[in-house]
Amino acid sequence: MERNELMIIYGDKPLEMTKKICEAAHLADMIPAGASIGLKPNLVVAKHPDTGATTHAEILEGCIQYLQEHGHKNIMIIEGSWVGDSTTRAFKVVGYDRLSRQYNVPLFDTKSDAYEHRSYGGLTMEISKTALNLDFLINMPVLKGHCQTIVTGALKNLKGTLSDREKRHFHSLGLHKPIAYLNKIVRPGFILGDGMCGDLDFEEGGNPVRMNRIFCGLDPVLIDSYICQTMGYEPDEIPYIRIAEDIGVGSTDLAHAVVTELNKDTSRAKPASSRRVAQLARYVDDKDACSACYANLIQACARLDDRGLLGWLKKTPVKIGQGYRGQTGTCPGIGNCTRGFDTHCAGCPPKTPDIIAYLEEYISR
Repeated sequence: MERNELMIIYGDKPLEMTKKICEAAHLADMIPAGASIGLKPNLVVAKHPDTGATTHAEILEGCIQYLQEHGHKNIMIIEGSWVGDSTTRAFKVVGYDRLSRQYNVPLFDTKSDAYEHRSYGGLTMEISKTALNLDFLINMPVLKGHCQTIVTGALKNLKGTLSDREKRHFHSLGLHKPIAYLNKIVRPGFILGDGMCGDLDFEEGGNPVRMNRIFCGLDPVLIDSYICQTMGYEPDEIPYIRIAEDIGVGSTDLAHAVVTELNKDTSRAKPASSRRVAQLARYVDDKDACSACYANLIQACARLDDRGLLGWLKKTPVKIGQGYRGQTGTCPGIGNCTRGFDTHCAGCPPKTPDIIAYLEEYISR
């Protein structure tokens, strides 16, 4: 796999999806024989992944199974929850304690570690000694929003390798610059992203959007640019992404990235599980929509709502789903299934920015 590549797989069986995407990326071939491997999920709080806050245990399980089947046995799960929360409790709530027992994979809490001082660009930070000494780190972020940085993904997920004191220090510095600088010191070998049901705009969960996808790559800046795209933002709206690119961590150039979708999503969108998503769904007329397409539309609706534009669609709800194949209409349609309508946004699934641009143009007529 090259630095400018991204892979995406869709579905509702994360364990199987994880093994397939790791195989397609040839992950095992990237790791030296006998290497110590760390899996770094997002366990910011002790909440179940279905809240949209944390990395699904099934994704770690699929990765562990894949690695062990390819002869890599020296694996640990390494994480440190945010200040004030217990990583040990999070391990249990999310189900990683079962993985540890079943696959003989240790759980390591970076809050209990010794720390080394490392510097970049005049900024010195305390980083977990265990994280620094790993031969190969697999970063496993959640595709979700964040109340301070708008989005959180691969770059920000490395905060879990810091001491609690350093996490506080990062906040005092405004987060963006130190997050970018941290990624010049801690360099994962692979990024495996959880896009099953990340939260719409809050790192602690509560408003999950079922997106039913897992994605991977080598470049954390490119991965976070994909996360921005999926949520309807531009990378330039997230300062730490731009800073990371400027200091050579990676590239935001999605236009020239090699993006491979291993399959098409066939899983059906499920009813909204939170008030916020349900409010956005009032502007959507869904007939058998696939999860990935529906999720991109919900993210687009959220961005339109941020701009005060969503109310314009109240009289003409957006049509989406396979139930509209072969039908005609004058309402706005999303996805190739609505190609028979007078106007529609093409794609299978269409990208969130394309949906936003299409609906903004429709509203302005």
